[in-house]
Amino acid sequence: MQEPLDPTRTRKLIRAILRTGTIRYSKHALDEMRADDLTTVDCCNVLGGGWAEPGEYENGSWRYRVRTARMCFVIAFRSEDTLVVVTAWREKR
Repeated sequence: MQEPLDPTRTRKLIRAILRTGTIRYSKHALDEMRADDLTTVDCCNVLGGGWAEPGEYENGSWRYRVRTARMCFVIAFRSEDTLVVVTAWREKR
């Protein structure tokens, strides 16, 4: 997989992973999700229906923000069929 991915390719790959791949969560992501009262169901809903932003290179990997007006999940692809949720937060209003 050649990164960075553009937002359209990011969304297509996320949808494919949601259907048949593996989603993992970092400890940091789970801690942040718990702190903001977010669930893995929220994560899958945002990944499936939110918009993707262009990738940012950080800590040795490309990361992609996927968000809605209320939540943001940052992911990194490990392969064509695996992604890891790096962090998450509820958008402040």
